[in-house]
Amino acid sequence: MTSRANEILPVLEQDIVTGALKPGTRLDETILAAKFGVSRTPIREALNRLSASGLVEIRPRRGAIVAAISLQDLMNMFEVMADLEALCARLAARRITPAEKTELLAAHVACDALSATDRFDDYYELNLNLHDLIYKASHNAFLEKQVRELRRRLSPHRRLQVRIPGRIGSSSEEHGALVDAIIKGDSALAEKLTRDHVAIQGERFTDFLSTLPSQYLQASA
Repeated sequence: MTSRANEILPVLEQDIVTGALKPGTRLDETILAAKFGVSRTPIREALNRLSASGLVEIRPRRGAIVAAISLQDLMNMFEVMADLEALCARLAARRITPAEKTELLAAHVACDALSATDRFDDYYELNLNLHDLIYKASHNAFLEKQVRELRRRLSPHRRLQVRIPGRIGSSSEEHGALVDAIIKGDSALAEKLTRDHVAIQGERFTDFLSTLPSQYLQASA
């Protein structure tokens, strides 16, 4: 995507997942272009990316509209994501190279440096890098492609998660234990820790619900 489309995308994502743009809302390219002070090209690029992540539907003669996403669908995707990432971690613990270990540890140190701050978006980007390194260390290109595709769909919602009070700190602690397990080659522990890290359960489930706009709850009722 162009740089302008990359700037517009997170703004539209945030408006959709927080409910500022409700399901069924038409996203007119001309109006959005005027709002952001750009041509329609970067708007179209951003809308296509949102369509790929499931947040927008592009319909013939109607153009782009905000998609309705049920809470159940969202939870199902998180459940599958937890299993895919857990498999990546298990394989990474078995296959990671010495150079990859060094890179993974450095990525954790970078994340941890922000664990006591409110730099949510910066932390999220560093978090993505850390997980990318784990995918890569699995040395399974097919698995890596599948987990990246699903992560793209969940990315706006996972970005919201890091804004839950205290979540950055606990996330970094979980990363520390996970990175240690992978570096030590403990595949069973790495798998378990990753599943627990990605899955939304118990109190984390309640906290996550609090970040969602009401239409998700209505859509799943």
